[in-house]
Amino acid sequence: MCGRFALTTPQDSVLATFAAEPSPRLAERLGNLGPRWNVCPTTDIPVVLSHEGRRLLAPLRWGFIPRWYKTPSGGPLLINARAETIAEKPAFRDACRERRCLIPADGFYEWTRAGERKQPHWIRPAAGGPEGSLFAFAGVWQSWKNPEDGQVLAACAIVTTGAGPDLEGLHHREPVVIAPDDVALWLGEAGRGAAALMTPAPEGFWAHHTVHPRVNGIKDDDPELIAPWEPEDA
Repeated sequence: MCGRFALTTPQDSVLATFAAEPSPRLAERLGNLGPRWNVCPTTDIPVVLSHEGRRLLAPLRWGFIPRWYKTPSGGPLLINARAETIAEKPAFRDACRERRCLIPADGFYEWTRAGERKQPHWIRPAAGGPEGSLFAFAGVWQSWKNPEDGQVLAACAIVTTGAGPDLEGLHHREPVVIAPDDVALWLGEAGRGAAALMTPAPEGFWAHHTVHPRVNGIKDDDPELIAPWEPEDA
């Protein structure tokens, strides 16, 4: 799964990497995309999507909202969507066909159990070094309309699949990563066949190390969160 991630690449580089333009609401809701080392669910995140012939970087809530929810918290918090069932689940099937997106990141966190303690790990592309390098999670999105006041909220989820060889020792799931050559296909700009992209990353793609449990809190957000750290009893 993926429950926390980091995006520290500057906005101009994100836009250039994905050949996108900023949506009108990007600056209003996210400013100039300063570095974020501890991105948490239910916060606004920058998402690449295709809309009316344009590729946009837009601010979406991380936490998909099915249309039948009466409020954003009217059911389970859906931050991930399973690749194996995404095309059939009522919550996600329309978005899977019509509203796929990319969620830029430089790395993400996963936890293992160490006795009574949950040990966080920083996971990033091996080619990028300890601080990671920009890549894109596969995502799906849709707009939800508040039945009381008519306000519209766009929200998304990260697509996950069974863990591949790099991460199966940490967790049984991992987020789907979309390779640069597959961006247009995933966004629906290059025909059909996106389902074939929902696979684990190839062996050797990921690297990881343990980090300080400070990342468990939602208020800490600094570069030291990804620094290598070993517990004293390790």
